[in-house]
Parts: sequence; structure tokens; C-alpha cells
Amino acid sequence: MRRSSRGMGLVALVTLLAFTGGQAGAASHSDAPLIKQDPQANLTDVYAFVGTKYNEPKEKVLNVVVHVRPFSEPGDGVIYDRFADDARYSIHIADPQSGAELVRYDFKFSNINPQSPPGLKNPNTILSYGNGTEVGPINDVGDARQNFVQTYDVTKVVTQDDKGRRGPMTLIANDLLTPPPNVGARTTPAYNDASGKAVSGAISFAALDKYTRQTVFGLASGEAVFAGPREDGFFADTPGIFDLLDPRILGGGFGQAGTGVDGFKGFNVLAYAIQIPLHQLPSLPYQSPFFGPQTGVGVYASVSRPSVTIRVGQRAPLSEGPFVQVNRMGNPLFNEVLVALKDKDNYNRRVPTEDAAFATYARNPELAGLINTVFSTNFVTMNREDLVAIFIPDVLRVNTATGPVRLSGQTGFSRLGFLGGDTTGGASGGWPNGRRLGDDVADIALTAIASGPAYSTITVLGDNINANDQVYNQVFPYSATPHAGPTNRKDP
Repeated sequence: MRRSSRGMGLVALVTLLAFTGGQAGAASHSDAPLIKQDPQANLTDVYAFVGTKYNEPKEKVLNVVVHVRPFSEPGDGVIYDRFADDARYSIHIADPQSGAELVRYDFKFSNINPQSPPGLKNPNTILSYGNGTEVGPINDVGDARQNFVQTYDVTKVVTQDDKGRRGPMTLIANDLLTPPPNVGARTTPAYNDASGKAVSGAISFAALDKYTRQTVFGLASGEAVFAGPREDGFFADTPGIFDLLDPRILGGGFGQAGTGVDGFKGFNVLAYAIQIPLHQLPSLPYQSPFFGPQTGVGVYASVSRPSVTIRVGQRAPLSEGPFVQVNRMGNPLFNEVLVALKDKDNYNRRVPTEDAAFATYARNPELAGLINTVFSTNFVTMNREDLVAIFIPDVLRVNTATGPVRLSGQTGFSRLGFLGGDTTGGASGGWPNGRRLGDDVADIALTAIASGPAYSTITVLGDNINANDQVYNQVFPYSATPHAGPTNRKDP
């Protein structure tokens, strides 16, 4: 870490956390008016971190896990949530300094309403799962009992090679299976224990449930991919934060007691994920606001839809025309918590190279002023170049020169990353060096807002939610096993 007043302040913060018992996030579930009306295209979280390949521990990879479709209800039969068949779900690898896209991976999904095999085995039943060509529990993904099966293709698009030229567009996977939702112990038993609750926390690939193992695919091009339902890994008392900062969020020691209400408990999401071998990626220079010069890549996600949708009576909608971006996300919090209402939809249409237009929201954070008003604090509300350095351009910057980072559940992991003493190879173990499942991004961001721009005095702030309601897996695709509908609970 660089020796500066900021660096000394962060050293003080680590010390303070050690004495206050801190272990060493909000995301974008409802970030803008238009995307709120389109839940299947609504990104909730993007995770990106260095690890090892699911079936080859000696191969280092960049893991990118994207969650979409917020507040997915586990017991939402008859249909349950599916990926939109007319959307393009993308993962972007970008220049970490400028935000310029270098490579894009597009996930495209099959028909949500097929009338015949292979997408639908039996159109004459109310059951999407448990009654295909025979009745009973699903033993394997796509078997006779799994009536509806969604598949997907993956296309790799090289937008800019090492000489700045546009590269090829290559279909690297097609007709890959997605697992079923966790309907419950009677229909999808491999997800659940004897009481019907989802089992999670696998520390090896072999320990994952059968449905997840069967839908992780190693590709001939070197990548590995997954797409399907998962548990919502984000945790925060967002309901309390947006109720004009309900005082419960700071109760019990500046929001570190864990006594808040997790607004995301009990919900699922849809996830699409990829492992990319590091040798396939560029290693580009960038400046970390806390650790100085680094090398690696930027990561963000987007969802796009065709420019025209035609609805005609007695026919299914017809979508056509070029794809138009309707949502995007890099860092947690930025659009949802910092960008003003007038620009939220505008942000979702733009790309990271244009993010200077939104820098004022990081530079002059309204949230700091709201905290001052409610709690009579005196946090700095203007000229926050420290926050600009984190959020602009809005891509997750991942140092790919480090070893694999620690994962939630492993020794040395801290939900606060480097603020809790969790570092790997001269960088934070977690956000703002990429982001891991389990990173408490709400507490990290609130602490930065309260303590910057000089960090000479450190004020540890949080929302009193310190952990997810489900245990994450420690192997790709990392997101926790989706909750089962019949046994799901959302009360505190």
C-alpha cells in the first residue's frame, strides 16, 4: 500500500476493526424506473474474482458470475422464472482504466413457451416439472420428468484485439442445458435435505448437487459456463436504508451488530456465469485508489433487447431489429444509490467509456448529505475524488496478477476485504478489487462515504446485516443453491 495520508488512514481502519470485532453489500435490484418494469432483464449483481478452474485446480481463471431477475419467488409455480428468450445477456471484458470493451460473451436462451420437444415434452399438463413423458421426481437434468427444459448458446465477440482491431464473432457453445428450479423435495430432491431445505456450501465440485454438476460445461475453447436458478447472494437492510435511513441500520455499534433486516432473505435469482483462463485475457495497467498501480481487466454485465417488439392478437409477440442495451452493471451500488432519478435510465443505456457524464454523482454523493441530515454527522459531501476513482468508469477492476482470492467460508476471508485484513498478492481480497460472493459491499461503501476523502479519521458504518441467509458454494458457479418453494421463509 502506498504511504500517504489516505494509506495511513486505512491502516488505522484495519486497526480499529481489529478492536471492534469487525471481520476482515446494496446492489442494483431496483436501480431505474424502466428496467423495474422488465424484471427478466434486470441485473442485480456482478461478481468477478481470480480463482481456479472447476476441474483443474492448477489452472487460474477469472470467474464472472452475474445475477439477474431480482426477487425471484422460490414457490412461484406454475411457471417459475425463466431467462427471456428475446434478450441478450452479456459479460464484458474491458480496459480497466478507460472502460472500453475488449471481449464480450453473449448468452442467448431458448423459447420460454415451446409447444413440443425438446423444449416441452408434454403440453397437456399444468406441470412444467415432475410430469413430462412420465410422472415423478427429476433424477437428471432433462430427463423424462423434467417437462420444460431451457437451453442456451454462448457467443464470444472480440471487439478489440491487441492492435485495436475488431476481431471475430465465434459460437463457442450451443444447446447447453439449464437446471430446473428448486420446486421442492418431491420434484427436485437432489437440491434438498431430508427436511426439504436447500443444501449449499459445497467445498468441491463433487459435493455440488447433481443438477448443478450436470449443467457446468467445460468448452472446447477453454472456458467453462453455467446458467440457471440460484439463491440471491446479496444481503443488506435496503428497506431500512431507503426508509429515510431508519435508525435500526446503525444500532448496536455503527451498524456492525448484525441486527438489521435482510431485505433479500429467501429470494432466488437467475444466474449466468463463466470461467475464463487467465492466459486468454490481456493484463492492462490501471490505478487502484488504495493500492496504487495494478494490472488486470475490467468487467461489467449488460442485458439487451431487440429494438422492436410487435404484439398482434392471436399470435406470440415478435421481436426483431438490432439489440438495444436496456440494463448494465459494474460496481455494486452506483446506479441504485448514487445516480439521481433523472439519469438512472440514461445510465443503463450508456457504456462505461461515457461514464464521465455520471461522475458528479460519485463526486458529490447525495447519500452523505442524507446521513448528515438524519444522524447529525459531518461527512464530506463534495469533491469526493476518492469515490470517483472507485466508480468511474463503472467497471469492476480485477487484479489478475494475484493468486486465487479467499472465498466466503475459507480461513482468512473477511466480508470487508482489505479493510478486514484480507489481501491477496498486494490487492484487496474483495471489492473494490473485483467482487466476491460474501463481500459486504454495503458496509464497505458506507465506510468509504463516511471516512473519505482524506481517510485521516475512520468511521466504520454498516447496515446491521453482516451475512447472507444461505451459505455460498466454494466452487464454480459459487452462487448458493436456490431456495425451495415449499420450505422458504422470508421473515427475520
